[in-house]
Amino acid sequence: MTEAYIYDALRTPRGKGRKDGSLHEVTSLRLSALTLNAVKDRNNLDGHAVEDVIWGNVTQVMEQGGCLARSAVLASDLDQSIPGLSINRFCASGMEAVNLAANQIKGGAGNAYIAGGVEMMGRVGMGSDGAAIAVDPSLAMDSYFVPQGISADIIATEYGFSRDQADALAVESQRRAKAAWDNGRFDKSVISVRDQNDLLILDRDEYMRPGTDMQSLGALNPAFQMMGEVMPGFDKVAMLKYPHMERVNHIHHAGNSSGIVDGAAAVLIGNKEFGEEYGLTPRARIKATAKIGTDPTIMLTGPVPVTQKILSDNGMAIGDIDLFEVNEAFASVVLRFQQAFDVDPNVVNVNGGSIAMGHPLGATGAIIIGTLLDELERQDKETGLATLCIASGMGAATIIERV
Repeated sequence: MTEAYIYDALRTPRGKGRKDGSLHEVTSLRLSALTLNAVKDRNNLDGHAVEDVIWGNVTQVMEQGGCLARSAVLASDLDQSIPGLSINRFCASGMEAVNLAANQIKGGAGNAYIAGGVEMMGRVGMGSDGAAIAVDPSLAMDSYFVPQGISADIIATEYGFSRDQADALAVESQRRAKAAWDNGRFDKSVISVRDQNDLLILDRDEYMRPGTDMQSLGALNPAFQMMGEVMPGFDKVAMLKYPHMERVNHIHHAGNSSGIVDGAAAVLIGNKEFGEEYGLTPRARIKATAKIGTDPTIMLTGPVPVTQKILSDNGMAIGDIDLFEVNEAFASVVLRFQQAFDVDPNVVNVNGGSIAMGHPLGATGAIIIGTLLDELERQDKETGLATLCIASGMGAATIIERV
């Protein structure tokens, strides 16, 4: 089978996903086109160099609707002969774009792809597309639907994680993210966003709160307790699904949950012949990909079974992985991953994660693959695994191996 190599990985800084965020006036189209152009320019590609652009974005309405991938190609410096495919696997959309591109290459369908994603959460509100599992009573009732924050608190309850454990993970994420920025660990991958006059808009993740400590987090009220206990009473739904639970322990809040941000990311993937044609050196190969469905109520446990699956399918063990990127959707997601595999926290999310820097839904999967690659190179390690939990109960994973 043909190998699929990563030749480049880049991302924009993550802007606060609100009206006063630095990227708020930048459209999803423009940020996507900027990212595609950066891939083309950094690697001296011809406009027709890739087979396709596969682009993840979760809320596919308004400016993010209508096959944003194709629109981004037409707005970029790529040739109009390049098609575009928009995909949605919720929080893993950017990873699924990369995985799909890699598997297309392995199957012989083209020599190269640009894959990644975008989410402008400050411009296109999360949930504004009206997901059936949340709004159609026939499905919501049968699947015991609860919002993700409740699911995160269910994980904490089921697996015994305390508020202090969640807050400590959040503080450490902030510390690691600041250290990564201060030590230039993102310099290789982060591109600046500039306006039409080439004036700087943003060149650094702006959601970070490096002064966060246990005391400041301790002052925050649980974010999902009211919707769980009072209106509309999702805790009762959870306890119908899991009758052994006496109560839901609400430990999550804005400080130990992922941030709402704007951002985009892209990965350039190609076979050996593509690299030779353009004089590019592969940085890693995509060794394996996997996805799985899980319980839709607790919802966010997917990283555990999908990691078990990808390792089993490839004859590997958890000890074969040098570094992990586990998306910090909520603190309990990462705590559960570490508990399930008894992995050293010092090899998980080495440079912080979405709690500190934010989670631009459609882009995050591509972001963490790039972050993982950079860190493998920095530490001179060989093999890394990236994984995300996914809304409505799914998990996705990618294993990369340096070459």
